[in-house]
Amino acid sequence: MAVREVLHALIEKINANPEPIQGLSLNYQFDLSGDDGGTLQIRIADGQVEYAEGTPYEPVCTLQLSDQNFIKLVNDDLNPTTAFMMGKLKVKGDISLALKLHSLFKKYQ
Repeated sequence: MAVREVLHALIEKINANPEPIQGLSLNYQFDLSGDDGGTLQIRIADGQVEYAEGTPYEPVCTLQLSDQNFIKLVNDDLNPTTAFMMGKLKVKGDISLALKLHSLFKKYQ
């Protein structure tokens, strides 16, 4: 499955059950390398998640990783702490927000 398909499926799940994101207002950016890479963003606000390509929002946290590792992260097949320690994941901004994002992904598995 391609990165955008995985991300769209996740966003649909979140928007169908927005309770875990109530009260959050965060912009995340993903700088992905690989054949299905690029810069993608998700915006969490007002109990909904929006997706954008490029950089229309000011991110509070940017995650840099490969397209394949992104899919593994979303599917909870990659531990973000281990990936960070092994250099497979780089985080710019508040690292605690990267961990918060992973715990949010896990709620929608």
